[in-house]
Amino acid sequence: MNNMIPTFAFSINPPIPMASQLNWISGTYERAPEQLDLDLPLDDPDLTLPPDQTVTLLATENGAQLIVAGYGLYVGKKSERIVIRHDKKVCAQVPLMRLQELVIAGRGVSISSDLIEELCSRGIRIAFLNNTGKPTGLLTSPLLTATVATRRAQFAATGNALGAELAGRIVAGKLRNQDKLLRYFAKSRTGEVAASLTKAADQISVLMRQALRTVGESPEAIRPQLLGLEGTAGRVYWSRIAAMVDGFEGRVHDASSSPVNAALNFGYGILYSHVWGAVMNAGLEPFAGFIHTDRSGKPSLVLDLVEEFRQPLVDRPLFGWLNKGGTIALQGGLLDSESRAQVASRVLQRLNAVETYHGQAHQVRSIVQMQARRIAGFLRGQGRYRPFAFEW
Repeated sequence: MNNMIPTFAFSINPPIPMASQLNWISGTYERAPEQLDLDLPLDDPDLTLPPDQTVTLLATENGAQLIVAGYGLYVGKKSERIVIRHDKKVCAQVPLMRLQELVIAGRGVSISSDLIEELCSRGIRIAFLNNTGKPTGLLTSPLLTATVATRRAQFAATGNALGAELAGRIVAGKLRNQDKLLRYFAKSRTGEVAASLTKAADQISVLMRQALRTVGESPEAIRPQLLGLEGTAGRVYWSRIAAMVDGFEGRVHDASSSPVNAALNFGYGILYSHVWGAVMNAGLEPFAGFIHTDRSGKPSLVLDLVEEFRQPLVDRPLFGWLNKGGTIALQGGLLDSESRAQVASRVLQRLNAVETYHGQAHQVRSIVQMQARRIAGFLRGQGRYRPFAFEW
């Protein structure tokens, strides 16, 4: 199969098969797994994208995420569309209608104040990532949510048993998803490999139950124990993933010489920006967490909530793709443009996948938002918090 990156699929007459992608070189459609549809006509004069993947539109049935990652690009607004220029010449334009998020992924990109005002008024987030995928900023309207009561309850919980309970449940949720993902991979394997994956999942399951039983007077009182359980589970989890994925020697954060770790960092960065928006929309304070310690500039609560979504939204699609022959390349110690687009498309596909949540089907991106609101309700004394458990 051609390895061109899926940017978007169109809905035209006659309809294109769901599992197809546009090859920008040949101009033809080719089979692509798990491709998503965007209801934009092929001849829409307001939609143009460059072939070099500096501007990527990742589409869903409910909207789209526009990723801009080209040095020297200028992102502005004209009428009802975003217009992107290079050397004062238009190289891309995308209608504002149904756009969910604009991501500026890298340095050297300029954006107009008129566009910022327009996106904020429409409730469209603007996320900024550095070249490694780490979020550096998030712009939203300050009027979308303003709940003082939630923040007061959150600050109080950072020093009481309610916050300790939330910390334990978040860690347990992360460990449960590590357990389930290893079992998911074991289903498609046999012999010693399957047995080792199942054994590792059993070990993590024991640690998960210990996390649920951990109680204390405050998050600080139980943090060392929870971090110890999380660290032990992480070593078990990553050792099994490394044994399963060729060319991956384990999880390290300095990814300048490790393509898979660079891909993980980039995928987690996209996840961070989405969770950050959900936390803010729920009226929570991003910088007051329960597992991660407070530090200037560190969005501790965002990092907390990210934990229960790492495996289903990033690890599963990334390692599943790599095991089917996917490749990742570095350029100057960073992911090249093709690899960034591959990782970003798979994370977005998972965000827009449908999962059962409290007996009803919802997109995962909506579940992330609902989980943030459930944290807010829990902190205000409205029910118990249950981390979202993905079923595979």
